Amino acid sequence: MAKYGKGASKRVESAMRRKKKGTLKSGSGRKVTSRKQAIAIGLSEAREKGAKVPGRKSSRKTSRKTSRKTAKKR
Repeated sequence: MAKYGKGASKRVESAMRRKKKGTLKSGSGRKVTSRKQAIAIGLSEAREKGAKVPGRKSSRKTSRKTSRKTAKKR
């Protein structure tokens, strides 16, 4: 089964077009120039609209903390 829905791909496509045009802005209001950042913005917009997109990956800090806790219990 597909990980991403059609709505998600349309949002990412739209974000990429806006990046190319120079109108895509990040959360801080700066112009986006990175392709990866444009994709991330498109996916987060798709999530907000309820499109089929996998959840965000957890940060490394949280995974390290949990592994330390389990190591202490042993």
